[in-house]
Amino acid sequence: MGDYLEKIFQIVEEDIVPLEQDFLMNGFGHVLPQLNECRKKVKEQGLWTPYLSEEYGGMGLTLVEFAAVSELLGKTPLGHYCFNSQAPDIGNIELLKDHGSDQLKSEFLLPLISGEIRSCFGMTEPQRPGSNPTWMDTLAVRDGDDYVINGNKWFTSAADGASICIVMAVTDPEAENKYERASMFVVPLDNPGFKVIRNIPVMGDVGEDYMSHGETRLTDCRIPASNIIGKEGKGFILAQERLGPGRIHHCMRWIGICERAVGLMCGRSSSRELSPNKFLAEKQTIQNWISESAAAIYGARLMVLDCAKKIEAHQTKGARKE
Repeated sequence: MGDYLEKIFQIVEEDIVPLEQDFLMNGFGHVLPQLNECRKKVKEQGLWTPYLSEEYGGMGLTLVEFAAVSELLGKTPLGHYCFNSQAPDIGNIELLKDHGSDQLKSEFLLPLISGEIRSCFGMTEPQRPGSNPTWMDTLAVRDGDDYVINGNKWFTSAADGASICIVMAVTDPEAENKYERASMFVVPLDNPGFKVIRNIPVMGDVGEDYMSHGETRLTDCRIPASNIIGKEGKGFILAQERLGPGRIHHCMRWIGICERAVGLMCGRSSSRELSPNKFLAEKQTIQNWISESAAAIYGARLMVLDCAKKIEAHQTKGARKE
């Protein structure tokens, strides 16, 4: 594992971080050619999709092992993309791998794994709280061999430039068990009933490509019934299964960001002179801030890794009881 981490660290530092300034000044699309070259290098070194089993061309890492990888990749906003480990693709890949039919795997999963296409995830709606996936207005009505979907989604992760969307929609609004009302479907974005309306600004940043959150609308969107993921009424369960490990990925990514921030703080304090040969780092308050930040990161990392171990041992539902 140590060898892999060293290789990943080297790619992050030497190939990805130098692209950041161009990315920040000119946007994601401007650095996409260089990112694609980096993705090619990652594949050649056998580091592609590290969270997937070797059967699917990945490294076969456990959730705990991939957490360490996610921490390294999180040091740069471009890291996960270069390893095909970015959200929401990583969660959508897991969903299709574990619950998709052979047809869905052939048509959508394999191109996602290879990086030929990207996906987005549509669950949150403007009219309803995104934190409550049992309460949605988007309806999927069975019509012969098809489903017809109508509804409005927003904060659809990475809708800009995606080829498919995994849409969560209500299939049985009268189900007594509210957790069995919704299902998940694969909807191609070239479907005439699917429209990306806009990219929604987040903290003032509209974003582009996979770094975006879109508002989308489904109007009489007709898809084959075979595009359902798993069984009808299992959408909530699939969402929980998908989002549990995803929170580990995100938390470790943020820890990577925090580590880099502390590194910048250390670099600044040790290079900033207050007077000849007197540096900011010599001030006790500054030292306290740095040490407190480092301790907080250390504690956060241990808590997240402990959570990952519990998910591995007891699955997402079982780990929630801890």
